[in-house]
Amino acid sequence: MPRPVPPSEPAGPTEKSNPRTRDLDRLDTAALVERIAAEDAAVSDAVRAELPRITEACERICAALAGGGRWINLGAGTSGRIGVLDAAEIPPTFGLPADRVQGRIAGGEAALRAAVEGAEDDHDAARRDVADLGPGDVLVGLSASGRTPYVIEALRAARQAGVTTVAITCDAGSELAGLADVSISTEVGPEVIAGSTRMKGGLAQKMVLHTLSTATMVRLGKVRGNLMTGLCAVNDKLRGRALHILVELCGCSEAEARAALDAAGGSVEAALTRLTPTGPGR
Repeated sequence: MPRPVPPSEPAGPTEKSNPRTRDLDRLDTAALVERIAAEDAAVSDAVRAELPRITEACERICAALAGGGRWINLGAGTSGRIGVLDAAEIPPTFGLPADRVQGRIAGGEAALRAAVEGAEDDHDAARRDVADLGPGDVLVGLSASGRTPYVIEALRAARQAGVTTVAITCDAGSELAGLADVSISTEVGPEVIAGSTRMKGGLAQKMVLHTLSTATMVRLGKVRGNLMTGLCAVNDKLRGRALHILVELCGCSEAEARAALDAAGGSVEAALTRLTPTGPGR
């Protein structure tokens, strides 16, 4: 078990008090909102500094998925919810089966809506939650502090099983960062409210994940030009988008696009084989 950190010894940058926000409780609403926005504005630069590591992680994830492996996001609390959210967007957006990209969170599904006491410290659960992974899979561990026991134990167990590991943290010197094959450490500094990593830490993790997932799906051929041709039209909104994509790519009429989409069971990729792409991204 990790050594408890006394209050006088902050665990890392995410726990420190931000000198720019020590007067937070004395600001009026406009000034308060401005201060939060000013802190958030620095996050994109921290993410940009990690682009080489994000690129390496993307290439490893592409190789795993192309080889039939899986991509698993794993975390606790806010980090876990962000990982589940990004994974859940892949099937409807890009058409990849839900079992190929998954989000796992300490405490299970109940933790998506409410805190589960002690879940982030459960070493046994961490090992169980990655016991099905093996060579060919990729585990992305998310922890803003880089010190969450559940995520650290999961990455340690996964590495022993030959799984490729990626860490997404806000502390390059953390234990988690040192464990992973690829470490993406967005140095966003102390939070607006000390320790509230749902703020800049959460924003940085979301930015890294949506960059990883989008770039990976493009590299795997799920996009033509900038159109999401991997989607399957399962509701009215997506059906409208699918028709627009087919008309733009193929220069066909909406009626022709609708007929092709119906014959393809709502799959844009399958519908494209029935039409002749002529537009951008062909």
